[in-house]
Amino acid sequence: MLEHFEIILRSFTSFGLLLVGTRILGKQTISQMTMFDFVATISLGAISANLAFNTSLKVSHTILAFVIYVFIIFMIALISLKSKKGRKFLAGDPTIVIENGKILEKNMNKMRYTLDYLNQQLREKDVFNIVEVLFAIIETNGTLTVLKKPQFRNVNKQDLMIPITPEFNLPIELIMDGEVMKQNLDQNNLTEQWLHSELKQRNLVRSNVLYAVLSGNGNMYIDTYENHIHSPIDKE
Repeated sequence: MLEHFEIILRSFTSFGLLLVGTRILGKQTISQMTMFDFVATISLGAISANLAFNTSLKVSHTILAFVIYVFIIFMIALISLKSKKGRKFLAGDPTIVIENGKILEKNMNKMRYTLDYLNQQLREKDVFNIVEVLFAIIETNGTLTVLKKPQFRNVNKQDLMIPITPEFNLPIELIMDGEVMKQNLDQNNLTEQWLHSELKQRNLVRSNVLYAVLSGNGNMYIDTYENHIHSPIDKE
């Protein structure tokens, strides 16, 4: 029974360490990871897993190893941010595999990168004919960036001389779960008086509003507590 309690305690500690470690190291998706980031992440996971169930290891030693790994990864991230040479050493450089429509076999061989894998990644980019490719580059995270030849590129509004409409701003959440989002109001130079005025025009008070958002085109969408009645009102 004591062993079970110890594993429960170690598991919670392991989870807490992972949570703190990932918050320190920042947000990064798997697709953005370099090979070093990937290996370092696996190492952190292995240390955390051993902390959770490997009772033969001292908790203090495992935590120390985890903290050291987080510190090393954090320092390497700072070096990569500050130093171009350090970033190049740790992450490497992008590799050109197709240049001016010609496949560079030497570059592919250095990476042990095959034509089959190249064609697979091209298909993932909706390129089914390698003849369409002008440049193809393997980025440091292993993804393929493709530039098609001009005659195979998609037509855009500029090519067709179509007037480009101005872009709208992002929606602004004004009320969420009945609470006024004061920070959003301040960031967008809006006041609570203005918000109450807008609600008053719609015969509403703040206590009745579940959710209110101001869209980028100036329209306001309101959802009330009463039967969740949707009250979108356009501002022309």
